[in-house]
Amino acid sequence: MITGGSGFIGRRLAGRLLQRTDVERLTLFDVHPYRGTPFGDERVTEVSGDISDVATVGRLIDAGTTSVFHLGAVVSAGAEADFDLGMRVNLDGTRNVLEACRKLPAPPRLVFGSSEAVYGGNLPAVIDDDTPLYPQTSYGTQKACGELLISDYSRKGFVDGRSLRFPTIIVRPEPNLAASTFTSTIVREPLLGRTAACPVNENSVMTLMSVNRVVDSILLAHELDGSAFGTHRSLLLPAVSASVRDMIEAVRRAGGNEAAQRIVMQPDPMIQRIVDTWPRAISAARAEKLGFQADDDIDGIVATFVAEISHSRTALR
Repeated sequence: MITGGSGFIGRRLAGRLLQRTDVERLTLFDVHPYRGTPFGDERVTEVSGDISDVATVGRLIDAGTTSVFHLGAVVSAGAEADFDLGMRVNLDGTRNVLEACRKLPAPPRLVFGSSEAVYGGNLPAVIDDDTPLYPQTSYGTQKACGELLISDYSRKGFVDGRSLRFPTIIVRPEPNLAASTFTSTIVREPLLGRTAACPVNENSVMTLMSVNRVVDSILLAHELDGSAFGTHRSLLLPAVSASVRDMIEAVRRAGGNEAAQRIVMQPDPMIQRIVDTWPRAISAARAEKLGFQADDDIDGIVATFVAEISHSRTALR
């Protein structure tokens, strides 16, 4: 079962899971049906519905469910703009998933997509495994609550859970309501020949991970024995640090001056305030000891995106 199964990460994860011969059934659940090409695999069932509806979630997470990847959420700026929606989906929806898992005959493995938005306030230059959680957004608060619930449900033996604190994931194929969506936009659009607006200043620094690496991380977290996580089930993932200026220069190296000049600075004070609460650098010793890895650098992430563009264009010829 994947919640957020129509999303960018959910689709990539589903594709990887379907390469395995031991996956007998895969349910993809999201609030909206997927608009692209279906997988065409008889093992896949796609369902649209409301994760805050107890009956719907309980019906989908049935006695045959052995693994749940809980990625569905109202993202950062969306949860900040609509407090009630964020609480209903991100907190109540997570509780519904956990309660459905609790009723299963055996505790399933559950991987929860959390976020570095759980951090905030007066952050150190580099956050690490001991940095306390002081979220400064409703989204971050909801994710922190989800992490605590998953640790407690795991302690009680209701689930075998693990929460991964995702950095910003790029390069997304289209915008979403996340405050971080611009990080994909300023790479994707210029390299596709289109103008892109950047709402934050060039000195803004954030932590980044490619979608391929985050799927690697999700799958590794699923395969690890629960005892590997110790007394708490939340894990800070390693990531690349890059400023907006670094990202623009990576676009320039990949697409030339013409591509970089398509990025237009259009300050948005609300987005800037949110981004300013995010970690700027990470030391994830615990995750690295367990085998999790960051991307090599921002140029590698951009190069992978360029290769995917080229592959897609070739396939369409």
